[in-house]
Amino acid sequence: MQSNSLSKQEWRSGISLASIYVLRMLGLFMVIPVIAVAATSYPDYTPLWVGLAIGGYGLTQAILQIPMGLLSDKWGRKPVIYLGLFLFAIGSLIAGLADSMWLLTIGRILQGSGAIAGAIMALATDVTRESQRTKIMALIGVSIGMSFYIALLLGPLIASNLGMQGIFLITAALSLLCFPLVKFGIADVESTQPAGDSLPRLNMLPKLIKHQHLWRLNYSVLVIHLLITCFFVQVPILLIQADVPLGDHWMLYGCVLLISVLGLLLLMKASEKLAVGLSFKLALLIIAGAFFVLITSEPSWINIAIAGTLFFSGFNFMEAKLPSMVSSIAPAGSKGSAMGIYASHQFFGAFLGGVISGLLNSYFSSQYIFIMCLLVIFLLSLITKGLAGSERLKRITLKPDGLSPLSQQEATALLQQWSISLSGLAGVREAKADIDDNAIYLKVDVKTFDMSAANAILKTE
Repeated sequence: MQSNSLSKQEWRSGISLASIYVLRMLGLFMVIPVIAVAATSYPDYTPLWVGLAIGGYGLTQAILQIPMGLLSDKWGRKPVIYLGLFLFAIGSLIAGLADSMWLLTIGRILQGSGAIAGAIMALATDVTRESQRTKIMALIGVSIGMSFYIALLLGPLIASNLGMQGIFLITAALSLLCFPLVKFGIADVESTQPAGDSLPRLNMLPKLIKHQHLWRLNYSVLVIHLLITCFFVQVPILLIQADVPLGDHWMLYGCVLLISVLGLLLLMKASEKLAVGLSFKLALLIIAGAFFVLITSEPSWINIAIAGTLFFSGFNFMEAKLPSMVSSIAPAGSKGSAMGIYASHQFFGAFLGGVISGLLNSYFSSQYIFIMCLLVIFLLSLITKGLAGSERLKRITLKPDGLSPLSQQEATALLQQWSISLSGLAGVREAKADIDDNAIYLKVDVKTFDMSAANAILKTE
């Protein structure tokens, strides 16, 4: 009888993978609330260079997210993760030793080229049983969210004592700590076969990019990450204008993040009674309120704290809701591909936010940039209007026994026959046969789906 709890090996692998995520994300995010202020000491400082340095990592993350995931199928998960960590460490060192904005930006772009999110998720799939996989994914997901907020607090503290270069050098050291975690903390896997539904597949991408609901979610995450990058290009400068020294910024961010958790909980509660499109509009309205406060009030600790609380309440809701919706809406067997496209849009939004806000900052005041943000929010509210509600469906992967002795043609025919039979079961919303992986992917309503009936079909046909 299979245990319903994580084994010691699964715990160790899960904690190691989550730690790798945390250490990388800390390195990417600790500088975000710092660069706009600290970069003024460089001889070639311009607002555009600041924007590029803040968002530069997003460009390479967006471009390489899917290719690095696909490469892990050919080379193996760990070699690709080692490569990504090496590139990340090199980028951190270059940024830490940089004496100019252009070299700092190159370092940030190199940091982003270590795009190993897909490989990490695939490795998590490889080293855990399917019955325990959700727990490991949840552990990694929580670590990603926490790392961003920890970074906002640590970044200003470290910068005030060691300078921005100190952040990058610490980041390089943290990335090197990940190597033994990969080597000794995560079990070796024998196979480098595709990890089922966890990695992108090229043949699925064109259809998913045009999916009537998924493209709206992709543009939503692009916009909210564009907005948060614009926020952190401008707000640290406003805090300095309000006579809040860089070393004290962490206190404001700490208060903002703590109070915004209450806002997130209230929004999550309200979303249970509202349609998806309406709950998104409410979150966007709250984010718009943050920019309205920044436009209409003088820079001060309290005004920026109010704006930050509003912003993060709405942002946190969207950040929590969007990936679960992508996972739910994506067709059976396409979650990895849908999430790969989603992640690329997410990082590209950070890049666009840095470039656009840096460029506008060269010619206009912060108020005009915040007005641009309001316009972008309005356009996004029109896009989310087309979102339909989605059922809470569970994904199940079935890998039938007894296919190996059959010819490819016979196995294909049997998988397709099973898929048709399974699609007729109560609670099954989608059933897709995957010939390459010898698997059948289901999306089911857990309230009405009977797993024993599905197993009976696989045994009898």
